Amino acid sequence: MPFVRIDLVKGRTNEEIRCISRSVHQAMTESIDVPKDDYFQVITQHDEEEFFFDPNYMNIQRTKGLIYVQITMKERPLEKKRSLYQHIADRLKNDANIRKEDVMIIVTENVKENWSFGNGTAQLASTEKGVLKNGHEK
Repeated sequence: MPFVRIDLVKGRTNEEIRCISRSVHQAMTESIDVPKDDYFQVITQHDEEEFFFDPNYMNIQRTKGLIYVQITMKERPLEKKRSLYQHIADRLKNDANIRKEDVMIIVTENVKENWSFGNGTAQLASTEKGVLKNGHEK
């Protein structure tokens, strides 16, 4: 159920954008068990004048090739998140030729009842097997 937003500076081809998208999604399927069809992303390209970063923060040398990967997802253990970060950086380097130093990942976690996948219902909040139902823990 992750929702991914990717921000980067304009200038990449449509194929490069698709490759970035697929690489991030594949990393999520490999590291945090996201189903292949659970694919929801928005990629936004910005003019250089709209894209700000410190090129040396935390002693990491960043370039104008920097991309921000924002992932909203349900809570996961720290070891899974560490694996996710590494898988995304590795995939983007190997598949899309993006330097690992130019991959910044921000994860925001929430709970299942915070998701509606359509029809105005909280599909995961009303399922059985210990998941929230009608706003109360089972």
